Amino acid sequence: MHKQVSDYSNDARIVSVEARTISIPLDNPTSFSTRQVLSRDYTLARVRTADGHQGIGFCYSGSRGGVLVTHAVRELFKQTLVGQSALRVEGLWQDMYQDSLLHGRAGSAMRALSILDVALWDRNARAAGLPLAQYLGASARLSVPAYASGGYYLEGKTPEMLGEEMAGYVALGFKAVKMKVGRFGPKEEEARVKAARAAIGDDVLLMLDANNAWSDLPTALGYVKRFEQYQPYWIEEPFSPDDIENHAQLARRTPISVATGEIEAGRWRHQELLEKRAAMILQSDAAVCGGISEWRRIAAMAAGFGVTMCPHWFHDLHVHLVAATPNARFVEYFSDDQVLNFRRLVDTQLQFADGDLVVPATPGLGFGFDEQAVERYAVDNWA
Repeated sequence: MHKQVSDYSNDARIVSVEARTISIPLDNPTSFSTRQVLSRDYTLARVRTADGHQGIGFCYSGSRGGVLVTHAVRELFKQTLVGQSALRVEGLWQDMYQDSLLHGRAGSAMRALSILDVALWDRNARAAGLPLAQYLGASARLSVPAYASGGYYLEGKTPEMLGEEMAGYVALGFKAVKMKVGRFGPKEEEARVKAARAAIGDDVLLMLDANNAWSDLPTALGYVKRFEQYQPYWIEEPFSPDDIENHAQLARRTPISVATGEIEAGRWRHQELLEKRAAMILQSDAAVCGGISEWRRIAAMAAGFGVTMCPHWFHDLHVHLVAATPNARFVEYFSDDQVLNFRRLVDTQLQFADGDLVVPATPGLGFGFDEQAVERYAVDNWA
């Protein structure tokens, strides 16, 4: 007779779920193609089991209103998890998804689900004494390729200054870099891309991120055709994430690979992207799309279409997923805390060498929250 999970996993019984909202001002207002960011909100979570093991989860919850995600953890999902076995990761994912149906199958509700799914995987890997990458079935790789992400718009920043920034990442050993495009007119944006390419040389990959800059295909083509001569590796989020058809149309009309998916949620929307050939690079974020569980389903589906996974943000999390996923290539990496200021909240930073990130060798995610930093930036208490 098969035992029920609850018969032999009492030590893995979830006894507490806590969440907290963090808000960290940016040292310098930073602009994208269509918006400016003055601060970043994050939701943090802790899941503890009867044996004393704890897992952590987190996500970016916007430039304001981050408490919405925190409330979803506390009010929508906490009751579902307490008393259950943390080993029932897939079952708990389904239970939480059912709870979220009336509150939003994307956005804040799905981000809250993602946080808790990450925390469950982290707890289980820590309990097994394995780094998350190994727990997920990683290959023998000790490091994974990364690209340096930057090239934001700052007041007074010239194309030459942008080029110097990109060259600085190359000097650190990175063989791929990313910059923002789309805020200015086609001529001005071409000058920025030209300066970046001249500064990094021909052998370094150059990614371009438009952050949903364009609303129609002719406008996008007006920019992209100017960029083609500089051989970008990809053009990222050219349109609204909901405008899948224009992504597909652009992909047919330019040799530059289209990349998107960073704020997409759920395997079903990703399936539409894949079936319409709207992206050859998926940037699905495990802290957004439905957690590690859903990210792995998306990656497996993408593999069947010959599509590469290059997850968005949170290198501390995604280094493990890229290491464990055959059709994943790059981790997005931020070398300082000026844009991804989540770096201020963790007690251990990733190591990198020659453009690669070293996969952590300690159990779970390989880091914890810096409690002093959490207290400094928290806008509410653990609850």
